[in-house]
Parts: sequence; structure tokens; C-alpha cells
Amino acid sequence: MRAKGIPVGPSETVDAGQVLTVLDLMDREMLREGLACSLLRRPSQRATFDGLFDLWFPAALGERTEAMDVELPRTADGSVDIQALRRMLAELLAADPTPEQQRQLQALAAQMVEQMGRYDSLKGPSFSAYQTLKDVQPEVLISKIIAGLAAGLDDSDFDTEVARRAARERVQRFRGTVEAETRRRVAERLGRERVSSYGVQRQAEDADFLRISEAELAELRRSSQRLARVLASRLAARRRRSRRGEIDLRKTLRKSMSTGGVPITLATRKPRPGRPDLVLLCDISGSVAGFSSFTMLLVDSLRERFSRVRIFAFVDRTDEVTHLFDQITPLDQVTRRIFTETNVVGIEGHSDYGTALKGFAADFPDAVTSRSSLLILGDARTNYRDPALGTLEQLVDTAKHAYWLNPEAEKMWGTGDSAAQRYARVIEMHECRSARQLTAVVSRLLPV
Repeated sequence: MRAKGIPVGPSETVDAGQVLTVLDLMDREMLREGLACSLLRRPSQRATFDGLFDLWFPAALGERTEAMDVELPRTADGSVDIQALRRMLAELLAADPTPEQQRQLQALAAQMVEQMGRYDSLKGPSFSAYQTLKDVQPEVLISKIIAGLAAGLDDSDFDTEVARRAARERVQRFRGTVEAETRRRVAERLGRERVSSYGVQRQAEDADFLRISEAELAELRRSSQRLARVLASRLAARRRRSRRGEIDLRKTLRKSMSTGGVPITLATRKPRPGRPDLVLLCDISGSVAGFSSFTMLLVDSLRERFSRVRIFAFVDRTDEVTHLFDQITPLDQVTRRIFTETNVVGIEGHSDYGTALKGFAADFPDAVTSRSSLLILGDARTNYRDPALGTLEQLVDTAKHAYWLNPEAEKMWGTGDSAAQRYARVIEMHECRSARQLTAVVSRLLPV
């Protein structure tokens, strides 16, 4: 669990040990819930925990004996009858979610993996969830499941949208059951440690921004307020430490005269606190849109920590988007409004950092001042166009602080059309590939 980004410390480990002393170890689901209660801190960690639990506490070894009671429908030539299997699956998914129905679905999933997901690899027989489901395609059964849910109900009592949502959830759960069964069978051959490295859902905070899935990005959006609170507490701690002031060597030596030149009492300079301005300049082209959107939302949540926050976005043109951020509008709608209500895309619509930097400096000359902290977000891939290093140097010289946050791995900087290494000679550049890394970098760099 630690390797998957879930912080399990000594206290959680002791709690888990105490839980095991009072649970019935032969009741697998009771054991699952007891360990989850003692080891997890946030609901978002549950999916990762369940995947690991299924590997370390498998439901069976080899083929399940209870799955023998379920027979897959077959045609005259002995092959699996896909149409009959779809009807069978739709009936089970439309039935009331009772324990017996759950057992039947698990048995059906096990038989499908055993008979339809098996294939021969170079190292022997193995199993594939994709091969299991590619012919059945449970998503196409949504309408049949809705019809099954509507059976026996009056039209006035039936909500089609609610039924459609319920049908999708049931199909998704069944797909997850097939994937879990596949991981169990593969883990017996390859080892659970190896399967857990690629087959178990990672924490959204550890997902690579450039390869993040829609589900992981949605989870990050939901956790943005929590990450903002973490950042705010770190910035507050830094601000408290900064109030102590730096040591004034001259006053300290003067005070040491009364103790024979030994500086026992330290004198500090009185700090001059000030709330700095923050300026974000973000590339929102397709390759880095998820990274920039999440960072904009995260920094906007810290608005009260700064005297002013201004957010600018660009693809090959730059425009201000500060007014689009509020506490109500979801991030996906904000991103949509950026493309429809602002002038961030030119004729071609490809990333052009040079044109964007020049346009930013020309159209918004008052944005960056000597009190501003400038954050530039992007992968620095210029499509082999002029990077406008001179314009960037002027912005960096004007700003009080200037940093570049790059979602690409540092080993990729300078490869292909990347101008990251050239930009890094002008501005301090930091790798920010995940939300966890981004939070650490931002909490260290943002001024207090």
C-alpha cells in the first residue's frame, strides 16, 4: 500500500493487528472491511486497497469451484453462444442486487475468464480481461438492463435517467469483477508483486499528468480543495517562520559587548511582511491541458494568500482567464469556457510558446511587475518555432520571482521540439509530473 501512495504508518499497522484479533478470519469480506477501516484515511484510497486486497487475500486458487455451477450457453458446434450469453448477463444485471445475484455474477465472471479469456503466451497459458469482454461488450446491454429495471413499474414511478445511470454502474461493476478475476489468475503465474505494479489502480495524486485518465483527473478535481488546504497550511508555516526575521549581525555584536564578546542574545531585523502578486501563464493545449487546468484551479484556491492573482492561458495566443474562475463553476466547464469565450487559439491552433510570450508581453505589459511572482506552466514544446528567449528574459528580469513548472520528465527536456533546456538557462525550471510532486514544488516555491 505504501508503494501505491497510501501512507500506512506504525499506528495504522498496530490498529490492523488489533482488528485481526477480533475478526473471523474465515469471513473474507469482514476481513476486507476491517482492514479498510484501520488502514485507510480517505475514500479515494478504497479502489487501490480493494485491488491489493484481492491479490494478497485471493478468493480462490485456480479455477473457482462455485463457478462450476454456472454453464455458459453454447451453440451446436460447442462454441460460446454470444447472443445467449448477452441475454443471460442482461437478466442478471437487471435483477435485484441480492447476495445470491452477486454470487451468480461472480461465478459467471469466473467462467467467462476461464473459458473466454484464456490465451497462450510465450511463458505459458495466461488470461486477459480484454479478450474476455471484447465479444460480449456489456456496454451494449444498457437498453436491455433499463428494460429489465422498468419491468413491473408504472411509467409514473420510473425515471429513465436514473435507470440509465444505475445500468451503467452495474455494467462497470461487472467489468471490475472480470478484471479482478483476471488479476487473480495472472498473479498465480507471474506473482502478486509484479501484477500489483501495473494492474492495481494508483492514487490519482501519483498519476502522470501527461498520461492521466479522465477518472483520475476527475478525482484530482474533487480533491483540489484538500490539496489547497495542505498548501495553505505549508505556506502559513513558512510565513510564521519568516516573521522571526533574519539575524542582524551588527546589533548582535553590539549586544555581545556586555557578555565579553560572546553573542548570547541574538538580534533580528524587523521583517517587512507583504502579500505578493501572483501571475500564472499556462499552456492549455491538448498535451498539457490536464496539468494546467488542475494547477490553475489549485492556485486559484489560494487566492486569499496573495494580494492579487491573475491567470493567463494560451495555445498560440494569450488571453486573461482570471474572471472565469469562481467557487461554483466545475473545472471542466471552466476549461470549455476558456476555449469558447477567450482568444487563446489562433489560426493554426498548435502550441507556439514564442508567439504566446510575445503576445503576453505586448498585450498585458502591466501584468508582471517588480512585486509579481511569475509561474509558467507547460512542456516547452514549441513545434520547432521561435522560443522568444529574449521576451522571457525581460519577464524574468521584471518579476520578483519567476519559475517554470514542466509536467514532462526531466530526461525528456531538450528532445525533439522541446526547448526546455534553452528556457531553463533563462528561468528556474522544475519537473512536476504528478499532483503530489506539484504540491511539494509549489509549497516550496510560492512566496509568503
